[in-house]
Amino acid sequence: MLNSEQTELDLPPAHSEPESVFSDCGRVGIAEESGVALCPQPRGAEQAEAVKKDLQHLSREERRRRRRATAKYRTAHATRERIRVEAFNMAFAELRKLLPTLPPDKKLSKIEILRLAICYISYLNHVLDV
Repeated sequence: MLNSEQTELDLPPAHSEPESVFSDCGRVGIAEESGVALCPQPRGAEQAEAVKKDLQHLSREERRRRRRATAKYRTAHATRERIRVEAFNMAFAELRKLLPTLPPDKKLSKIEILRLAICYISYLNHVLDV
């Protein structure tokens, strides 16, 4: 695709006409159903270079936003978040085991665990001071 800075002269010699490069692209939906790509797709280093060239004119914030919009990034982020939440919940479970309540297996919310921990710590400080 031509951006505002490219001209037809920037295209490879075999494809000097913009229409010849994209002539089959109107049938992409048909080709994708059959599993055959009609439009030439850059591979490997060519693809990386094309992406890099495309992103050069974008602001830093826009490049970050586009990078975060990829499926690979979202999957990695979701995995990191899941691990973080699991560690957070395990820490609350460990704290919960240290707090005395009646009955001992009573289900407490996170805010209740924190409030009970504060009260218990102040109680233990009071016991040490006396």
